[in-house]
Formats: sequence, structure tokens, C-alpha cells
Amino acid sequence: MKQTISIAAAILAVSIAMAGQPCSAQQADKPAAAQAEASDTRSDANVLKLRQQLYERLSIMSEVPWYRIAAIDQYERTLSKAKPKLRPQLGDVSGVFIEEEQWAGPLNPDVSDTSPVSIQWFNGVGRDGDGDGIADRNNDFDLLYSITSRLLQHGGSTEDDFSIGLWDYYRNSRAVQRIQQFAQIYAAHERLDLFEHAFPIPVGSNYSYRSTWGNARSWGGKRSHEGTDIFAPYGIPVRSTCYGIIEVKGWNPYGGWRIGIRDLNNYYHYYAHLQGFDKSIGVGSLVNPGQVIGWVGSSGYGKPGTQGKFPPHLHYGVYRDRGLIEWSFDPYPLLKKWETDERKRLRSNG
Repeated sequence: MKQTISIAAAILAVSIAMAGQPCSAQQADKPAAAQAEASDTRSDANVLKLRQQLYERLSIMSEVPWYRIAAIDQYERTLSKAKPKLRPQLGDVSGVFIEEEQWAGPLNPDVSDTSPVSIQWFNGVGRDGDGDGIADRNNDFDLLYSITSRLLQHGGSTEDDFSIGLWDYYRNSRAVQRIQQFAQIYAAHERLDLFEHAFPIPVGSNYSYRSTWGNARSWGGKRSHEGTDIFAPYGIPVRSTCYGIIEVKGWNPYGGWRIGIRDLNNYYHYYAHLQGFDKSIGVGSLVNPGQVIGWVGSSGYGKPGTQGKFPPHLHYGVYRDRGLIEWSFDPYPLLKKWETDERKRLRSNG
């Protein structure tokens, strides 16, 4: 397998050079500010196109499906967005972050080592992916190739091998789950552009809401409100705000009938107090923006089936995964943006 990858890497290096892609070795010579400026001038569509090319080329070399590589890259990107000071962007379009010591090897006296031979000698993660003879920590392809190569040490590219490799690399069951979820989403849609959003209640229906973040709550003990309440009549459809996968579905004493959806930004979208669920969906189901997942109700604050202890409304919350813990943040600004965007789409289509 190593020999196959090495030959493929040499061929790939020529194709990358001819295509003039940003993962060339010369990119590392640019100052960080210049790289950031170059990235900012690209449209989102161009960035996604470059990423797709990286994933597909690496998939050919490694025999790992492109959507699994994309899932690793996206998971890494979400961690960096959650902790930008601790995880500065290394490549131009990749989200992979690898510490210097991890890249070069824990006992390597040269933490800036770029020699593939000495890095391997010190058991570093860094690899030369594009075949230029340099294991460049600021090179998109080298970064992705390095993680993929480490995963392949467990024998193959099957789903079980992939899961074992993820666990060995991250030592975090949450990371394994997230990457598997992301891979499912990418595989089902066969594209990267999956960040469209919808308002959770049909725009134009009868509803009202304001910022209720941090308001005091007393049932079940003193606590603060981690979300936004959208008041609407019983039976108004509740919709997925995103492309994602259902992670939780069922009853809890506080939220009543509730659903939790994980998206590609590693946000957990929490919908509570529902009257009921759409019967076609369950844990593990993929959902799209605007897809009906349930209906507005007043369930919760008691044993399963408790209803009517408060006016009907949707409690909508968002939580961000920081790798080991999740924390909530005020969803009100997101809701206002999604509502405005959807109204604009409706006007333009009308």
C-alpha cells in the first residue's frame, strides 16, 4: 500500500503543478497575512471547489472515500472555529490543524522539521503528500494526506478500519461520532455546499418571538433559559433549520417531546415542547432545511405525555461542540437572519 501511495503521490505532484492549485510548496513561502487575504478574495464556491478537488485526489491515492476525508477536514475546521487562538489555520483551504510537535515527532529536536524521512524516524504525523520531497505543515495536501495515512495504519479503508483509525488518532468517542455523522451527510448529498438554512417555523404563518436568552427558569431547579421561544398555535409545522442528522428524538422532563439535530458546523439544534414528530424520521435520519420534523405543542415539565403547563411554543436552542464539551449560545441573531433571508427568497420567487 505504501509503495502504491508513493507512486501515486509522484504522479499527483505533476498534476497539481500543472493545475496551479494552491497546495503547491510555494504557497508556504507566502506570509500568513497574504495567505489569509488570498483566501478571503475567493468566493465560497471556489473554495468548496478546491476542497472537493483535494478530497477526490486524495481518495484516488488512499482508496478512502472522498466523503470520509471531507468529514475529517470539516470536523477539524469546526474545532478551529470554536478555538481560533489555539488552532490557527495552517493550510489555504483545508481545516486540518496539527501541532508542531505532533507533526515532527515528540522526540524530534527540530519541531520545524520538513524531512519526511526524519519525521517518520521520530514517529511524527507529518507526511509528503504531493511528492515534492517536503512534509510541509502549511500545505493543504500534506495536511490531509498525513491524517489519512495515519488512519490507514489500521489495515484498510473499510468503515470499521476507518472508525478504529479515528479513535486511535483522536482518542475521543465524540470525535468519532461527529466525523461519521458528517460523512453520512456528505455521502447522501454528494456535494460540499450544504450550509443553507431555513427558519424553524414557516415564514408567513402565525408566530411571534423575541430574545429570551438567559431568562430565569424555576421548574426543576433554578436555571437560565438556553434558547429562544417562538410562540405559535398548536399544530404549526416545525422545520429543520439545516442539513443535518437526527441525533436525539424522544422525551425529556424539561423539553417534553424534543428532537436534536447535528449539522456540518458541529452545531446541535434543539427543538423542544413539540406536539408530536413526523413519523418518517428517527435517530440517524438525514434532514434538509425546511423539512417538517414535528409540530408546535406544549409538552414537558413532567412525566412522558405531560402537556399544557405553558402556552404552545417551540423552544429552539443551539449548542456548539468544542471537542470535549458543548456550550449553548444565543440563537436569536441566527433566527432573525434566517427569517430575513427566507422572506427575501419568497419575494424573489413570488
